[in-house]
Amino acid sequence: MNGFLNVIVDILSQPAILVAMIALIGLLAQRKNIPDTLKGTTKTFVGFLVISAGAGILQGALAPFGEMFQQAFNVSGVVPNNEAIVALALNEYGSSTALIMFFGMVFNVLIARFTRFKYIFLTGHHTLYMACMLAVIFTVAGFTSFSLIVTAGLALGIIMTLSPAIIQPFVCQVTGNNNVALGHFSGIGYAASGLIGKLVKGKNSRSTENIPFPKGLGFLRDSTVSIALTMTMIYLIVAIFAGPTYIEADLSNGTNYLVFSLIQAGTFAAGVFVILSGVRLVLAEIVPAFKGISQRIVPNAKPALDVPIIYTYAPNAVLIGFFASFAGGLFSLLMMSLIGTVMILPGVVPHFFTGAAAGVIGNATGGVRGSITGSFINGIIISFLPLFLLPVLGDLGFANSTFSDTDFGVAGIFFGTLANYVGQTGIVISLIAILGAMFALSFKRTKKIQANNEPFKEAK
Repeated sequence: MNGFLNVIVDILSQPAILVAMIALIGLLAQRKNIPDTLKGTTKTFVGFLVISAGAGILQGALAPFGEMFQQAFNVSGVVPNNEAIVALALNEYGSSTALIMFFGMVFNVLIARFTRFKYIFLTGHHTLYMACMLAVIFTVAGFTSFSLIVTAGLALGIIMTLSPAIIQPFVCQVTGNNNVALGHFSGIGYAASGLIGKLVKGKNSRSTENIPFPKGLGFLRDSTVSIALTMTMIYLIVAIFAGPTYIEADLSNGTNYLVFSLIQAGTFAAGVFVILSGVRLVLAEIVPAFKGISQRIVPNAKPALDVPIIYTYAPNAVLIGFFASFAGGLFSLLMMSLIGTVMILPGVVPHFFTGAAAGVIGNATGGVRGSITGSFINGIIISFLPLFLLPVLGDLGFANSTFSDTDFGVAGIFFGTLANYVGQTGIVISLIAILGAMFALSFKRTKKIQANNEPFKEAK
């Protein structure tokens, strides 16, 4: 049984396999011929592998940077990192996580089919992480066996549907269409960035992609070049503060610390380039393939894809967002040291992936100001939410890592607080109430559409 569950987890947590399966179903639903079906499925599969490879390259380059930063400025504390905390939790909650993940995906499809919220969440690894967190919190709340799987699965299905819905208006502004959604559990942070972008937008607000460069610096318009040069400066500065002894002994295997930093900066830029290439490949295939799902299974459905899917629309905002979000993390760290709370260190990986997206969305609504301000606020949010999440994670709250992105923090705090104050009954009632509200909103919208479509009746 455990072997079967492991296979389910391995399949459903791999975005490349999951999205390729969805593309295959969509193409078959459209009755495409065999060559076109194989082509679309294979390109989708390979495209997501390219994105995953790029993300792996990025994380490999960012990991030593985080360690260099901690050494350079002598800071220690809890580092938010989804992969690390999930690896710890799966030892005890692996079977529950697998079943919650499966039921969550089923509930996501059902909710999309019968409500106005037509989003199919396709980021498998984030689904796994959220399922794992819910398994921990609902177990701490006292749910067991079947009740644990159904209630946590329903909670997951609701979150998978609402998270893309919250930020879809901003995604439409970024992409210029309503064909694709964002499936990444930091939706509340992205929505905050979009709203802040609107607030700070000036009369002559300029997009990050239209920043004027002197003629001699025109080469910086090439995002690969600008990212490589900028990250080289950042890596070298941090390396100098960290010192050659630490880097050459603990990180670079004896390679000169400046050479090592230069290679890591270039590797970072290479990772971004690979991700953007994979995104272009996937978008060219998944959107047409998804029409089959939309037409036959879930009418008007939209695929909610991983966060790099929006990076191509504003590469400059990606880098600006990362720096601004990381600055927000440093500001939060200073505030925590003054207040005397647990120190939440700015995790480089979450600040890059969520900060970059917050930068792109903030840019869409407020230009350069929106990109900087929205990402900075995102950095503060993903620093303080983990602080309040720690107490509701049971024994995992004492680990040296925790969940990083905003939706994990909000969902975890919400259900954890309900568990502490009103128990299992309160959680079940809240789930029923949220689901009822989603159906009520859908019914109201349907009635409005029908009223607008009634034939015009002449007055007597």
